[in-house]
Amino acid sequence: MGSKIPIKWPKEVTAAFVEQLIRAEKDVQKAVLIFDAATTEYSKGFRHDRSTFGLIISRLLSANNFKLAEEMLVRMKDESCKITEDIFLSIYRAYGRVHKPLEVMRVFQTMKEYDCEPTQKSYITVFSVLVDENRLKTAFRFYRYMRGEGIPPCVASLNILIKALCKNSGTMDSAFHIFREMPKHGFTPDSYTYGTLINGLCRLGKTSEAKELLMEMEANGCSPTVVTYTCLIRGFCQSNNLDEAMGLLEDMRSKGIEPNVFTYSSLMDGLCKGGRSSEAMELLEIMIHEHEVPNMITYSTLIHGLCGESKIGEALEVFDRMKLQGCKPDAGLYWKVINGFCGNNKFHEAANYLDEMILSGISPNRVTWSLHVKIHNAVVRGLCAVNDPKRAFQLYLSMRTRAISVEAKSFETLVNHFCKKGDVHKVARIVEEMLTDGCIPGEQTWAVVVGGFWDRRKVREAADSVQADLTCKHMDLGT
Repeated sequence: MGSKIPIKWPKEVTAAFVEQLIRAEKDVQKAVLIFDAATTEYSKGFRHDRSTFGLIISRLLSANNFKLAEEMLVRMKDESCKITEDIFLSIYRAYGRVHKPLEVMRVFQTMKEYDCEPTQKSYITVFSVLVDENRLKTAFRFYRYMRGEGIPPCVASLNILIKALCKNSGTMDSAFHIFREMPKHGFTPDSYTYGTLINGLCRLGKTSEAKELLMEMEANGCSPTVVTYTCLIRGFCQSNNLDEAMGLLEDMRSKGIEPNVFTYSSLMDGLCKGGRSSEAMELLEIMIHEHEVPNMITYSTLIHGLCGESKIGEALEVFDRMKLQGCKPDAGLYWKVINGFCGNNKFHEAANYLDEMILSGISPNRVTWSLHVKIHNAVVRGLCAVNDPKRAFQLYLSMRTRAISVEAKSFETLVNHFCKKGDVHKVARIVEEMLTDGCIPGEQTWAVVVGGFWDRRKVREAADSVQADLTCKHMDLGT
């Protein structure tokens, strides 16, 4: 690292003191400097042990500094510091958190090099990461390898196996077979087992079977969780059985199971898609009253539903509430609001929100490019429709400055509008830029252009326009 941290070291340095310093330092790079300084200052009197190594590795993993974390693992080995399984478990979970299952497998294969024998915990953790990341073929091979290594099945490993089998419709029967066989081998299915199967059935649209399994679960003395109910509610919403979904909300409340933000968001999504956005708004008020904070999905769902029912005023209330909470709308949400205004012929309001979006620094990227093009072009054409050519032209110039594509229909709308206004200079500019963009005007557009110039007795300019058309056609023909 090279730098030094100004620390007043005591005469005797203990592991507890070093841990205290590392925990207190928020900057992970400075924490590493402290870690190194402990042995530099007291090369003879202090050696890092399992606790200090474990802490610095944990800090590095939290900061996604995997390279340095693994270097610390090598250093532990070089310094003859015993490496325990819990350090490896933390590495597996950290790599799993950033969706790197192959790195988990790689580190697992090195355990024995560090004189650390994997137990059932390591096998189950690796198996779980592979399933969560949908590496199902690798997961099934690993499960067979695990059994071959003499790792006995347990409720946790069987739950993960059932979860893997529930991911595909073709293997659901196998998942239920294992589930039904569990008691015969001394294993009692728990809430996670039932929840996994219920979720699998709901994804396949088998909501009635899922609800029956919920009743069986309770009959067997196994309490459903908020996750179980949320899966069921989402399933019934996707099947457009909204009354059943609302009934489940009341059912879970009656049992003292409090719905969370995901429960409410799933139900709101179903209500909005079913044209019942007013009920979704009522749920939002209940949710806030119960101190459950809405998230981006909650707000997006409501705005989408309200705009779809042309309730633009209510959508704006939700939009403003969202911003006040500190949630930053993305291009997709602005599009919903702007499109809602356009659908109600409120193009000035649409332009105002487009300006707000731009001023908020929401600029197009590779993913949102087509959405930005769609928003801008819709507003340009709308402003022309409500006879505001000045603002339409300003937006058009802004689009060209920011390299946002102008659609052929927008070019034609602007040309038609300015021809009617007799502004031949703007027409000439727009046509020229249209041709520069490789967008060849159609016959109707040319007829409007020529007609506009003739009306203004600009015969030469009309002739120039016709000549430009002929030149483009010759270029297209390769002559």
